[in-house]
Amino acid sequence: MGSGMNTFTLVHVVISLVAIFSGLIVVQGMISRRKIEGIAGLFLATTVLTSVTGFFFPYHGFTPGIGVGIISLPFLAAAIYARYSRHMIGGWRKTYVITATVALYLNCFVLVAQLFEKVPSLHALAPKGSEPPFALTQVVLMIAFVAIGIFAVKGYKEQVGSVRSINRAA
Repeated sequence: MGSGMNTFTLVHVVISLVAIFSGLIVVQGMISRRKIEGIAGLFLATTVLTSVTGFFFPYHGFTPGIGVGIISLPFLAAAIYARYSRHMIGGWRKTYVITATVALYLNCFVLVAQLFEKVPSLHALAPKGSEPPFALTQVVLMIAFVAIGIFAVKGYKEQVGSVRSINRAA
């Protein structure tokens, strides 16, 4: 692997980590009923970039990373459409919350897979990526994101209700 690929890999990893950390801030904002405008745009843009740049690695054949990128992009398209074209009005708010949370989960899924592949102590536990420690970690991650998604939908839904109440009172 040449230095160009090392630079590309580093940029991809940095973009991915920015996407994950900004996504965690956005989801936390949803749960706590706070709008986080600029961070939401950063999250969506870097998550799209993460998926797109993942396709440019020199793979031979189909990989799980390519599969996750293919799955992630439609969720991101729906999240972006719900947020910026439909302005999260009505059911589009719930669509945004769910699709953004799924996109963040997929980024975290890949992060866990990469950690098991690259960190020697984790790799020793699951050298093929299909052993129980890897599977258990991914199941726990998925359960955590289902719970996060439920709390985010409830938090953002209640935020809309309080805004409607304020508008009616005015």
